[in-house]
Order: sequence, then C-alpha cells, then structure tokens
Amino acid sequence: MVPPPRSAASSRPDLSPSDRARLARRYPQPLIPRLLLVGVVVAVAAVALGWLVWAGLAQSSPAVSAKVSAYTVVSDTEIAATVTVDRPDPSVPVVCRISAQAEDFQPVGEVNLKVDPSEHGVVDAPVSITTVRRATTATVRECSPT
Repeated sequence: MVPPPRSAASSRPDLSPSDRARLARRYPQPLIPRLLLVGVVVAVAAVALGWLVWAGLAQSSPAVSAKVSAYTVVSDTEIAATVTVDRPDPSVPVVCRISAQAEDFQPVGEVNLKVDPSEHGVVDAPVSITTVRRATTATVRECSPT
C-alpha cells in the first residue's frame, strides 16, 4: 500500500493551532529560498563548465610541440638524440629541455636545446646529453618559445 503524500502542516485540517505552531518551530522555513539556491548552483556549474571548455581549447594547441624522434646510447656517459620540433611560426626561436633517463626512470642528464629561427615550421635538431650513468632513453620535458 502506498502512503498518502505528505503535505504542509498548514494544509492539514486535523492539526490543532498549537500543533501547527510546534511543527513550524521545529521545521522552520529555509533561510535561502530553494529556487535561489538552485539558480546559484546552476550558475556556478555553468561558469565551471565554461572554464573547463576554455582551458581545454586553450591547451589543445600549444605554441610549440616537440618529441624525441630517435636516440642512440653512445656510451655509459652520453646519449645522442634527434628532437623533432613543431612550431606554427618558424621565425620564433625555441628552447626545449631534454632529459636523459636511466633504466630505473631516474634522470641522469639534462640539457637545454636551443632551436634557432628557420624557414621550416618542423625541424629536426640533434642533441648530445652527457650523463652521470648509463641512460636508456631521452625525453622532452618542456618546450617554449623564447
């Protein structure tokens, strides 16, 4: 059996005035109207969603991107790599931080690679990194226009 819907104390004729007053004291009206609260929550959610979309679109096309396209372990203290740098404006110089990692993923060497302006947006730049112990890979940590 389904119970009847609950109604406000003021609309129930079977309650005495003292019962209505007691219920009103026990369950006071909210300080913030429900409609206002829902409106504020919706506005905050809309602003948060707008920021999320803006941040995603702003970060989806970085000014410069780079990746290690090839690397060779030369010795226990050196690794050579070729870094492919892609930039929309080839007249802008770029600095990339290239890191060498050991087998246990610890950084064992690091160098800043300067890529000068050129006629091409995509360039391959060779780099040699001196390491404190044998490196097994090279990675691009960050790249930015200067």
